[in-house]
Amino acid sequence: MGNTDRIIRILLAVVFAVLYFTNTVTGTLGIVLLALGGVFLLTSLISFCPLYTLVGLNTCSVKK
Repeated sequence: MGNTDRIIRILLAVVFAVLYFTNTVTGTLGIVLLALGGVFLLTSLISFCPLYTLVGLNTCSVKK
């Protein structure tokens, strides 16, 4: 996972958490966004996304 992808995921996780904890988004949608934000944060911290391997995506630049 590339650095840009990691930064975007962390920012989205923060936005989702802020929306949920300020009660801007509530109910089922709020819980789904909070869970998705948790997944984004976890995958960015470990630099691995299992979904990317399933679909064959790679956002990390190749170092030569």
